[in-house]
Amino acid sequence: MAIETHINCLAVEGELLATAAESAGTDAAVPTCPGWRVRDLVRHLGTVHRWATAFVTEEHRERRPGDAEPDLDGAPLLDWYREGHAALVAALRAAPDDLACWTFLPAPSPRAFWARRQAHETAVHRLDAESAAGRQPGPVECAFALDGIDELLAGCHARDTSRVRTDSPRTLRIRASDAPAGTDAVWTVHLTKDAPPRTVRGDDGPADTELSGPAGLLYAVLWNRLPAESAELSGDPRLAAVWRKLSGI
Repeated sequence: MAIETHINCLAVEGELLATAAESAGTDAAVPTCPGWRVRDLVRHLGTVHRWATAFVTEEHRERRPGDAEPDLDGAPLLDWYREGHAALVAALRAAPDDLACWTFLPAPSPRAFWARRQAHETAVHRLDAESAAGRQPGPVECAFALDGIDELLAGCHARDTSRVRTDSPRTLRIRASDAPAGTDAVWTVHLTKDAPPRTVRGDDGPADTELSGPAGLLYAVLWNRLPAESAELSGDPRLAAVWRKLSGI
């Protein structure tokens, strides 16, 4: 996806999150994040947005810790969140294509990395805010969902920090059923005991378990915002349970 598309998605998803959080109220429980209230969700994401903005605007070349979460609640907290979200969107739109700063996943450029990562960070937490508001999550557009699935499998869980391991070699396949013809919409995830998951795009040998369904639904399932049973599951269901238990980021 183009950088500007990611930035536009970030802008829309952030506003949807704020609207859902306001509707739910900051004391509402977040079913998809056990132990969290909406205030925890908004404080977390607002802090992440400011952390990301600092890399884009100040061009830090090394990882830096984020600021402490604010002691705000209610309307002042939502105002603070909206302010930080708008600042991140503006910073990414104004950033040069040759921006040089720290990143933590492969990407064509740092600007592309931060636009993509923050778009998906915000979209996933938008699902959380909508769950707190007591309604079914709104749709995740197909192309954006496919991009997010790819980032999650081939990026986030390719890192040594991924905890998704199996005692013996196993294979999980993800297949999006609504992708346009010619679009990469299949991933084969090879799992072992001693290495992070290795994801191959396309069918790569037999699979022990396959999850299939619309891309937006798979996006929510793989980020553990919907149960695996929401998708069509074939093969050994225990592998889907391993994913849910160990894949949290």
